[in-house]
Amino acid sequence: MKLGYIGLALGTLVAAGALLTLPSCGHDQKLVGITVQPSGFTFLTQAGTEQFTATGTYIHPPATKDITNQVTWTVDDNIVNINAGLVSPSPTLGCGGGTISASFGGQTAYATVTVDDPADSLCPGGGTLATLSVGVVGTGTVTSLPTGVSCPGTCVATFNVNASVLLTANGPTVTWANCPQASANQCVVTIPAGGAAVIATFQ
Repeated sequence: MKLGYIGLALGTLVAAGALLTLPSCGHDQKLVGITVQPSGFTFLTQAGTEQFTATGTYIHPPATKDITNQVTWTVDDNIVNINAGLVSPSPTLGCGGGTISASFGGQTAYATVTVDDPADSLCPGGGTLATLSVGVVGTGTVTSLPTGVSCPGTCVATFNVNASVLLTANGPTVTWANCPQASANQCVVTIPAGGAAVIATFQ
């Protein structure tokens, strides 16, 4: 074999080897955020189910994936049962509200859930009190005036129906969801008979 052909063959092998050893960006794929849908849900009876889903946002390369079955689901109040994102009211604990969390890979996202029954006088919709649930996404806190909400920590509180509750966000830039009267870091909620659920997303 001529030297020229040998050199060409060796060059081809070296190039192929270089291609084979190039790092794959997929191996370094990193989870940078989780979104939970729906962001809030109210059971109008003490029965039924609702499926919450978790979507992961990745970089290197950019991608979004359904990670509902990978996250760890928890709820801060035993008012509902949760299994792989499937939520159902607890048959023994009646009405109330809670904050659902989905955690995976160092990231956590939140949603709110309320169990109500207008036909039950002991439930918010059947009486004079209603629950306000607050979810916090990102690094920040939300407090209420009148006092009751200090979230994370205490994310569900009970107020009089038609009461005006001022929520104040403490942290970086905040975006409010389910709050028609929002301005900068504050949100005013008029509590309806069926309760309210607000999400504060810090960026």
